[in-house]
Amino acid sequence: MDALKNVKPALENLDPVKTRTIAAEFIGTLLLVFFAVGSVVLAADYIGVLGIALAFGFTLLALAYALGPVSGCHVNPAVTLGMLLERRITLHTAIEYWIAQLLGGIVGAAILFLLAKQVPGIKTHGAFGSNGFADRSAVRLNTGGAFLAEVVLTFLLVFVVLAVTHRVAVVGFDGLAIGLALAVVHIVGVPLTGTSVNPARSIGPALFAGGPALSQLWLFIVAPLIGAALAAYAHRVTHPRHGEAIVANDRAAPEKLPPPPEKPGRAGAA
Repeated sequence: MDALKNVKPALENLDPVKTRTIAAEFIGTLLLVFFAVGSVVLAADYIGVLGIALAFGFTLLALAYALGPVSGCHVNPAVTLGMLLERRITLHTAIEYWIAQLLGGIVGAAILFLLAKQVPGIKTHGAFGSNGFADRSAVRLNTGGAFLAEVVLTFLLVFVVLAVTHRVAVVGFDGLAIGLALAVVHIVGVPLTGTSVNPARSIGPALFAGGPALSQLWLFIVAPLIGAALAAYAHRVTHPRHGEAIVANDRAAPEKLPPPPEKPGRAGAA
């Protein structure tokens, strides 16, 4: 009974802003995995690579507008790492986001797994929308190629996110650029590795696929995080935090010339 009495004061002391942001990252990652990975598990034979890419892009686009003003809609540990390295969030906030994203990815995959089990003929063991290389890649991409692909693909996504967002929140047309970037990444990456660029997206399905999906999971955690770190560094070069950045218009504008001397007045004019 004493423990129950302490629950209400503890809940009342929770920071409502922190609660909303963590909940947004959990729900957003859950929905991204369920719907986007669901397009692979449930509909790949009907929609193809382009359909899968659009499913990921449109899902993130919708979530960006729904949750962007709340948490920034990272829904991706790699994006959160980029934000951390750019000093837009604290390490404490990043850890909270990572936990929420990983749990959201696992719960989203669990719900998708339960649904897939109700559909006759769908294979879940060893597949289930998980990422892979070598014999688990559509083009038989080797380990080194898969690592490079995931680094570069993640670099594009995280660089775009950092470039179009001023701080953390996604506002205006930010979500459109982010959604399009994720769609393009999947158009290129699905035949290569199934496209991760998001450790939370990879961990959830791999846990339920088991077997080789788990043995290859390390690559889809390490490579996206390296890509995110490189993107943060590149963004710091192209979009410096301190001082004025010289942009194309400033560089192309002619140097300011001194004003022309005034014409002397005519003496004796009346």
